[in-house]
Amino acid sequence: MSDAPGRPMKYPYTISAKIAQFPFKFYVQNQWIWRYWMIGIAVATPVFYKIHKLSNSPENVSKWAEKRKQEAAGHH
Repeated sequence: MSDAPGRPMKYPYTISAKIAQFPFKFYVQNQWIWRYWMIGIAVATPVFYKIHKLSNSPENVSKWAEKRKQEAAGHH
């Protein structure tokens, strides 16, 4: 079984045919936005993971639960 079709459509009219024939490699190699987008995701992922772990730690969750309880008591 081959990876690519032997004869691609001359005018791809379906979405899947358009996606299959889109020159992704060309755009990734020749446009700066794709490289910086991938670098940005790689740099931001550990930062967001650390923020997520800190905000969802048991100490922080209990602290915010206590704050919400005090705020709800003030409204009654």
